[in-house]
Amino acid sequence: MVIIDRFEEDMAVLETEGGMLTVPRDTLPAEASEGDVLVRDGNGWTADKKAAAARRSAIRKKLRRLTERHD
Repeated sequence: MVIIDRFEEDMAVLETEGGMLTVPRDTLPAEASEGDVLVRDGNGWTADKKAAAARRSAIRKKLRRLTERHD
């Protein structure tokens, strides 16, 4: 899985299973944003918005469980 970690000026820092990767921002889809899941296709990268939404939801659930009060 490849995830956009952050943008730094005209570069994008991607988190991959093998480590961090820096690529020119203009090689990514224009609508791509931090936290998006990317899929490699024949023409470069495609943002998988469904996978990103599922990932964000799972992270929110984990955070909610961690921050719940246990009185």
